[in-house]
Amino acid sequence: MYQENIIDMLMRKMIHFNQNDPQRIHHLIKVHSFAQMIGRMEQLDGHSQFLTECAALVHDIGIRPAEEKYGMSSGRLQEQEGPFYARKMLGELGFEEADINRICYLVGHHHTYADIDGIDYQILVEADFLVNFYEDNLGKNTIETTLQKIFQTESGKTLCRLCYFGH
Repeated sequence: MYQENIIDMLMRKMIHFNQNDPQRIHHLIKVHSFAQMIGRMEQLDGHSQFLTECAALVHDIGIRPAEEKYGMSSGRLQEQEGPFYARKMLGELGFEEADINRICYLVGHHHTYADIDGIDYQILVEADFLVNFYEDNLGKNTIETTLQKIFQTESGKTLCRLCYFGH
């Protein structure tokens, strides 16, 4: 099956997983779109692009289970709860074990900003920040600090500056 078809199927499964929660659905679509764009701008190879996009779609899969289990969904709890649900969903779609392991690793670390160990991880973090800056109505100082400390790709930096500083 073509990778685009798998990505579309994964997006539909995530929309179903988050049914009746348009805020989370819109968030995952926006993070996916930024991750896709940054990956293409950074000229990722096809497999890295695929893993990045899939991770972007499922990165917050742990929120709802964390809320149900603990009554809250901190970043740590999202990282703790997410990989189990991501593994199940990716397995249902027939993903290869190595790809499931990498995507689950990214889900389990997407709020951990030390020791980012790959371009897929870096792009996921940047795409999530680009959306969260807006959704959380963060101030320019916070955005600038995060841009300086976390962003590494030239594409992510450019998109951040264009979105939030106009240059």
